[in-house]
Amino acid sequence: MQTNSPPQTQFRLTRRGRAALLAIGAVVAATAVAVPLLILEHERETRVSLVIPEGWRAGTIYRAIDKALRLPPGSTRKSLAKAHLDLPKAARGNPEGYLFPATYPIHEKETPESLLRYMVDTARKRFSRGNVTAGSQYNPMSAYQTVTMASIVQSEAATTEDMGKVARVIVNRMRRGMPLQMDSTLNYAMDRFTLDTTMADTRITSPYNTYRRTGLPPTPIGNPGADALHAVLNPTPGNWLYFVTVKPGDTRFTATYDEHLRNVQEFNRLRASASPRR
Repeated sequence: MQTNSPPQTQFRLTRRGRAALLAIGAVVAATAVAVPLLILEHERETRVSLVIPEGWRAGTIYRAIDKALRLPPGSTRKSLAKAHLDLPKAARGNPEGYLFPATYPIHEKETPESLLRYMVDTARKRFSRGNVTAGSQYNPMSAYQTVTMASIVQSEAATTEDMGKVARVIVNRMRRGMPLQMDSTLNYAMDRFTLDTTMADTRITSPYNTYRRTGLPPTPIGNPGADALHAVLNPTPGNWLYFVTVKPGDTRFTATYDEHLRNVQEFNRLRASASPRR
């Protein structure tokens, strides 16, 4: 979340932008993928599991599957059409949001299609248990919209404890007809992970630009976990409309724009003082 006032370049410390970059690095650095290798000597076999962290985007997951199965880059993405995934109609074949974060065992004859089906089936089961199909008590939403909102919460919240507050900010803004103004949706539109959002970024033409468009984006922007989903269904009570992570462990939620501006200014000051001097 950010402000729309000067200076021309404004910053907000996000959670999942940084976490996702680290996760991608883990995939690249690993021998095959970011997975634990459990060698059971008494069975004389190696069992491989693919770990999908909360918040990973579909594209990152496709690349991780390619590496896990030692396939040429792009193989998993190309297999989507023949995977026959059990997705909501609103998804239009796009599994974003329904590749549930978990640890998945990889068997000898595993294929991209079988792994993708496993992930989507897991998501449908977990979402069903969370009563997602019933929407939420504060604002009736479809299951798909609920997952979309959870994906934003997953990306924006600095901690699990903050997820309920971020969900409440989204709810409060939607009730007032305010644009969500979430940097995470802009990052998704621009296929990037960054802590920096400029005023020019907020003017791009995209259905994921929640600075210019009101309501939720058309699809999830990542794959949320159970905690984010719980937060959406049970947002923390409060009147907040803004938030900014001033420093690690210090995310400030406010109801007034002036107070939010002061917090943003403090974040910018701390960030500038932490930058190495040339």
